[in-house]
Amino acid sequence: MSDEENNDGADAGWGDALNEQAEGEAGADWGDALSEQADGEAGADWGDALSEQATAEAAAFDSVSDTGGVRTDSEINLDVILDVPVTVSMEVGSTKISIRNLLQLNQGSVIELDRLAGEPMDVLVNTTLIARGEVVVVNDKFGLRLTDIISPAERVKKLT
Repeated sequence: MSDEENNDGADAGWGDALNEQAEGEAGADWGDALSEQADGEAGADWGDALSEQATAEAAAFDSVSDTGGVRTDSEINLDVILDVPVTVSMEVGSTKISIRNLLQLNQGSVIELDRLAGEPMDVLVNTTLIARGEVVVVNDKFGLRLTDIISPAERVKKLT
C-alpha cells in the first residue's frame, strides 16, 4: 500500500468526524448534558448529599487523657539506655585569643584562662554541664570530687 492510499484513508476518517460535528450528531451528548443541568436533574444528587450531611451524626471518640508527656515511675525503663556511651570531660577554663596570637604560641607559652585557681571545674557530659567539682589525686592519677550537681531544671534554663 502506498503512502498516498494511507493518507486518503486517514483523511476520510477525519472527514467523517468533521461531518458528524457539523450535523450535530457528536454534540448531542453535550446538548443532553446541558439540558439536564438546566432542568436540575444533575443537581438532584448534590441536593441529596447536602441534606444527608445536615442530618449526619457526629463521630464518637473515646476520651483521651493528657499525662503531659510524663510517664510514671513504673512505666520508665532505663535499661534501654544504660549501655549508651557518653563523653565525660572536665573543663579547667577557657579563653578567646586571635589567630595571630594563637600562631605565635610556642613551647613554654602561658595562656591565661577565665578561672581562678581553686575554683571548681565544670563536669560536662556530651558538652552539657551537669556538675562542678575539685581536682583530687588518687594513686598518682587525677580525679574529680563532685561538689555541686546541676539540677535538670537549671540545665533547661541554660538552654533558653
